[in-house]
Amino acid sequence: MKFVRRLVAAFLVIYLLPALASAGWWYMKERPQSWRDADWSSAGILPQPAQSPDAAVYIFSATTGGLKGAVASHAWIVTKEQGDDGYNRYDKVGWGKPIRKNAYPADARWYSNEPRLVATASGAEARRLIPKIEAAIAAYPYSSAGGYRIWPGPNSNTFVAHVLRSVPELNAVLPPDAVGRDYLPEGKLFQIDADGRDLHATLYGLAGISAGMRSGLELHFFGLVAGLDIANPGIKIPALGRFGI
Repeated sequence: MKFVRRLVAAFLVIYLLPALASAGWWYMKERPQSWRDADWSSAGILPQPAQSPDAAVYIFSATTGGLKGAVASHAWIVTKEQGDDGYNRYDKVGWGKPIRKNAYPADARWYSNEPRLVATASGAEARRLIPKIEAAIAAYPYSSAGGYRIWPGPNSNTFVAHVLRSVPELNAVLPPDAVGRDYLPEGKLFQIDADGRDLHATLYGLAGISAGMRSGLELHFFGLVAGLDIANPGIKIPALGRFGI
């Protein structure tokens, strides 16, 4: 019985309290009341393609809107081939055909929230990775209408996490508030990244663990992530994000 009480207390401290703190901050924050009121314009993060003719890859994440914004973010992928006069942006959304290409400016705000860069690649590395990224996008198993579920997945973060696991050379993990990133496609309970450096075990996105050089050590519970980052020392706090170097 004492063990159960300690387990419950640990859960409250590690998962519930940060989520409640984030929800309280979100409640007090000024924000758009609906998607119609939100700012979806470019945040001016990326250079104009003509000013940067080389190939490039960007992984973005931004806090989402509505009640979800208290604990969750939305991720997307941006690519540009060498010499292209524009970017290609890939999102997964919850309406219509889930995988959208160029539905928004490449570095647009999401529900008025500024995007943050998760990973980048440029030059020869980007030219090498773009075909792999496009292949992973094409192979994503939930790209048909109806292939979206807000929680525990598959959602927008499930899609981007699938690409990151399929193209480990990007050397990136989505932030802890990317709810749905630990949902493995096709009902898998266990998966190892393509380069063998990270492993993931999950009970359909409801509870699980990730461990390895990129993920460090993570414990997942109901889409919330707590963990330690080893390669780049830091701590991952549910709903609040990653803090460290």
